[in-house]
Amino acid sequence: MMDCKRVAKLASTALVLGSVAVALVACSGSSRVRKPAELVTVSNQFELAPVWSTSVGSSEPFNFDPAVVGDAVYAASHRGNLVKIDLMTGNKLWEVSVPDRLSIGPGSDGRTTAVVTTKGVVYAYDDTGKPSWNVNVASEVLSEPVVAGGVVIIRTLDNRFIGLDAQTGARKWTYQRQQSALSLRVGYGMLAIGNEVIVTGFAGGRFGMIAIANGGLVWETPVSFPKGFSEIERLNDVTSKPSMVGETICAVSYQGRIGCAQARTGNLLWFKDYSSFTGTAQSPDLVFSSNEKSYVTAFAVKDGSQLWENTQLTFRDVGEPLAVGKVLLLGDAQGYVHALSQASGEMLARIRHDSSPITAAPIAVNGLILVQSQGGKLAAYSPK
Repeated sequence: MMDCKRVAKLASTALVLGSVAVALVACSGSSRVRKPAELVTVSNQFELAPVWSTSVGSSEPFNFDPAVVGDAVYAASHRGNLVKIDLMTGNKLWEVSVPDRLSIGPGSDGRTTAVVTTKGVVYAYDDTGKPSWNVNVASEVLSEPVVAGGVVIIRTLDNRFIGLDAQTGARKWTYQRQQSALSLRVGYGMLAIGNEVIVTGFAGGRFGMIAIANGGLVWETPVSFPKGFSEIERLNDVTSKPSMVGETICAVSYQGRIGCAQARTGNLLWFKDYSSFTGTAQSPDLVFSSNEKSYVTAFAVKDGSQLWENTQLTFRDVGEPLAVGKVLLLGDAQGYVHALSQASGEMLARIRHDSSPITAAPIAVNGLILVQSQGGKLAAYSPK
């Protein structure tokens, strides 16, 4: 039987949240094994036809997302390989070797591309792949950098947001959050809205908006509150990147709630009990998320009413979702990409992208769907 004190230690040191979720199941006394559901037979109602594919190198044990700016894709590997790829052809435009191993994928605005090493050193490159500058932020970084408004924003594990000048690397500002007694050791996603603000989650079930120019907190609101007696039970972090469509931002916390808020003020429109570490995806009318069991659920953006729940992917450890057109796309731990109907949750199509996990959300751009696996396969597909 698992010692719950060891679980608390695991939660404070685990590199991936999935380890914590498994530990919590064991600590709760459940003897059930997380056996992935068998794949249901699907007669594909549309195709995701391969356009190009390339290998950028493995990101394991970390989770790397590609960055798309204009007609270019930027991707990286844990070993320090950084590439710029032509979006439409898959041809590598340049490729560089960062001097050390990386802990997270790149951020870019097309002029400056930034990556962070496992030692907390930020390396920046210009639009030709030439090194521009490097800065040590003196902490581990598991969140993708955001490059916007002439600022490279770095979020460190010790709860600092650091704004670096995109041209020189000089520090422009620092925003320090209070440390929690226990928080999940994962990357907290940051959503850039234009060149003005980012929206991100915090420990303790909160999320907020930060100004890119000076690091000032624009607003902060709780989507949930810690509950329970032990530190493990009170883990309640908004770790995944919030989503936004129109004037509504939605977010979800681990062991907490899902909810949507007004983008300008942060005022909550609704919330309801839910738990997820893979985040939300939105359409104009719906918000989608999956819980630790990989149950995928759709809620109405206006009032949070549940429209459907799909349990066909139980324990397949689905990744961050993407809502595009009339479908919801998400990868799983065995390298499949699943397409669900946004209206009903029906399984519409499936492809096998790779044999390694897909944790990053697919990206829809210029009529293509981009998918990157932890094993390093990056591919573009065309919906037919």
